[in-house]
Amino acid sequence: MFPTGAPGVALLILRISLAAAIVDTGSHWLNSSYAPLILLASVLQSMLLGLGLLTPIVSVSAGVFELAGLLTSGYDDWRSIALSSLNAAAITLLGPGAYSLDARLFGRRQIVLPSGGRPDHS
Repeated sequence: MFPTGAPGVALLILRISLAAAIVDTGSHWLNSSYAPLILLASVLQSMLLGLGLLTPIVSVSAGVFELAGLLTSGYDDWRSIALSSLNAAAITLLGPGAYSLDARLFGRRQIVLPSGGRPDHS
């Protein structure tokens, strides 16, 4: 769930790529009356993805954010929205990787068994 090495770096790059796409999508709303709220949401999502904090939740919301932007803003480049939505789905399914705050907070745990090698069920 928290791969290290090249797969961990690849997940970091994927998270940063999605964060940049979210900011790009949010910038297309500058002429909207909802611009401050949308820009705040896109910056918050991007920061959390970049740090790798609450990654599965944020990546799902990012995918919804991207698709909502496509359906409501009249954004012409549907291909980039589709790709960033697929990136969000990939991150949701793969997890944040070892180079994230999620890995620090919820990472691998070492299970220490009592002497004898069997779990103690007392």
